[in-house]
Amino acid sequence: MIYSKLSLFLVVALISFGCTQNPKSDEAEVGEAQEVTAVGEDAVSYSIATSDSEVTWVGTKPTGRHDGRFPIKDGSIQATDNEIVGGSVTIDISGLEVTDEEISDDDKNKLTGHLSSPDFFDVENYPNAKFEITSVKPYEQGQAANEAAATEDTEFQLANPTHIITGNLTLRDTTNSISFPARVNISENEVTAQAKFNIDRTNWGVSYGDENAVADKARDQFIYNKVNLGFDIKATK
Repeated sequence: MIYSKLSLFLVVALISFGCTQNPKSDEAEVGEAQEVTAVGEDAVSYSIATSDSEVTWVGTKPTGRHDGRFPIKDGSIQATDNEIVGGSVTIDISGLEVTDEEISDDDKNKLTGHLSSPDFFDVENYPNAKFEITSVKPYEQGQAANEAAATEDTEFQLANPTHIITGNLTLRDTTNSISFPARVNISENEVTAQAKFNIDRTNWGVSYGDENAVADKARDQFIYNKVNLGFDIKATK
């Protein structure tokens, strides 16, 4: 009897250890695209340093996860009186990289090819994505998904956000407004911004392996719809 209970415990432990969950992070508020207002003539423009900026992503399924990044193609941020009032970022989807460390180069190339295909990002037809700021507001306590964890950076959760950034994200010719916490620093010659948040990829038509469309929920037959995105942006005069 003791052996049977121990065996059952080990099986459950191994299954639990092997399962990958959705990233625990702030959930971006998603809505209809918003109007982008013109910034004033007194706004100072900072050009995004593409070599020092990137967008990272993490996708998960019950049997594992994949990590990667997108380069930044170009963009700028406008600020007035040390507050961001506008800006846009063009993301090079065709330059997507898989950064998994524990897969072979052959598997990494296959995954990159699949993600580039019409099943996912369809880079031949949609090589770029764009994020355009519509508003930036001060962050208020209680706006984070996990307030207790927001004092220390984790893999998926941003620590000490300072602002809520709202903007239109265009991907695969679909545009939605998203709002998420971000940590912003502005100096005379530089603007930096970091963010970590989840989106539902199906809102932008990326529906391959949709977890809601798999009736039997076979462990290797669906991909979680939530994807964790990380923005790390540096812009200079």
